[in-house]
Amino acid sequence: MNRKQKRQLKALRQQALLDAARAAHRELSAEEQAEFDSLQREIDQLNVEIEEEERQQASGQGNPAPTAAPEGTSGQTGDPEQVRQQERTRISDITSLCREFGMDDQLQGFINGGNSVESVREAVIAHMRQNGAPLNGRVTVETDEQDKFREAATDALLMRGGVSLASPAAGANELRGLSLKDLAVECLTADGESGVSRRDADELYSMLQRQFFTPTAAFPAIMDNAINKAFVEGHRTAPVTFDKWTRRGTLNDFKIHDNNYIAGTAGEFLEVPENGELKHDVWTDAKKPTRQLKTYGRQFTMSRQAFINDDIGVITRLPARYAAAARKTQNKQCCEILVNNPTIYDGVALFDKNHNNLLAKGTGITKEAVQGMILALANHKDEFGEVCIIRPSIILVPSGYQFEMYSLFYSPTINTSDNTQAVNPLYQYRESISVVEDPTINALCGGFGKQMPWWMFGAMEDTDGIEVDYLNGRDTPYIRRAEVPGTLGFVWDIYLDWAISVMDYRGIIKNPGVVVKNPIELV
Repeated sequence: MNRKQKRQLKALRQQALLDAARAAHRELSAEEQAEFDSLQREIDQLNVEIEEEERQQASGQGNPAPTAAPEGTSGQTGDPEQVRQQERTRISDITSLCREFGMDDQLQGFINGGNSVESVREAVIAHMRQNGAPLNGRVTVETDEQDKFREAATDALLMRGGVSLASPAAGANELRGLSLKDLAVECLTADGESGVSRRDADELYSMLQRQFFTPTAAFPAIMDNAINKAFVEGHRTAPVTFDKWTRRGTLNDFKIHDNNYIAGTAGEFLEVPENGELKHDVWTDAKKPTRQLKTYGRQFTMSRQAFINDDIGVITRLPARYAAAARKTQNKQCCEILVNNPTIYDGVALFDKNHNNLLAKGTGITKEAVQGMILALANHKDEFGEVCIIRPSIILVPSGYQFEMYSLFYSPTINTSDNTQAVNPLYQYRESISVVEDPTINALCGGFGKQMPWWMFGAMEDTDGIEVDYLNGRDTPYIRRAEVPGTLGFVWDIYLDWAISVMDYRGIIKNPGVVVKNPIELV
């Protein structure tokens, strides 16, 4: 493989990175940017080497025999430096022509054959007549310019709406002062509409609504991009806790998945005497609960009034709220399972004396309660009578418990009944057990002044617990433009598919808790 082929492969890889990021409506990740920059450094080095190689070819180095002047030149030797410059210009012009019109396969032949730029132009014309005018070169340039404008306008809308961007697109700062009406004028003019600058906001809205479902229209695409960026940010920063104490899973369709089995515990290893035989192990399977995806979603609209009033928040803040709402809905559904204690796959309530995962009496945050819950987790037995050995990992508490939890875990010593200092045995768990506080539990229990339970969860690698499944593993909601007849506005659908299932009761211990009060009375 020569240098030019290597350069072409590296450039193709760069384009693939950009295409993937553009298709996902995002910037390059840190890893992708590092790879892109590394490829660019290699391409720059190859360019230097190729230019030196071509310079040597042009000056006749390594070839003592005199060569004929390239076709179309005067044939005069003249100044050697001038001859080299003319050859470089010829090679550069021929290269540009061949790449612009899709004739890369003939490029090297033109250069090595000494063809003049004029003869290459004639070959290009003949190629166009035979194959039709190529679209790849010029359309790519045009599309790139459109993409740059759309990216800049997208980031300008987000910045104007108060969204902080680490690296705004080039030109975004220059466009951030544009209102929705001004941006519409820019887009409609670029799309070939005339006289749009003299139209009022209502007329512009009508023109944009007709364009809303045109794939190449700029204004709807810019709104889509801005909404998607704001949406992703809202999804990322949503204040939820469920993904810390549930297992994430995936399903590939909406059928009821009822054939989920787990293999029985592997039997103990037995001593094999010299020349003895290995004994075959036999186990049984136990059926796990069914799982089935459901679809959840909402719609929102940028109304005609919002466009005329230049309400930028509909594009920048509202999508982020809906993204957070999707996460909060999942969080609430997971907390409802803990608080409502439903009957699970074996016909028994999730927290029940038959499951050995419910304290007989609720307590506050005490050393004895935490120790008892740790022991209950560790001594659970599986369906086959073997000890599970589940390690404690997370304690989930309602708002109002976390302060006492930190005192319990982060104090090296404790006061004894004799008013002396003793070692705090829970201090060793401060790094291995995380305390998670969620006010969703307070709301589900009726607020302060009500009895509020709390839970201990085992490590994910030791138990299944509660699982949240997504269609093909996608946990970010879909967002798309929707056509709603009779609606004065641009409408978007937001939806996501998930299922929440209790997979195993053994990984969770419930403390019924005590009444939680706010230490400071509110008006």
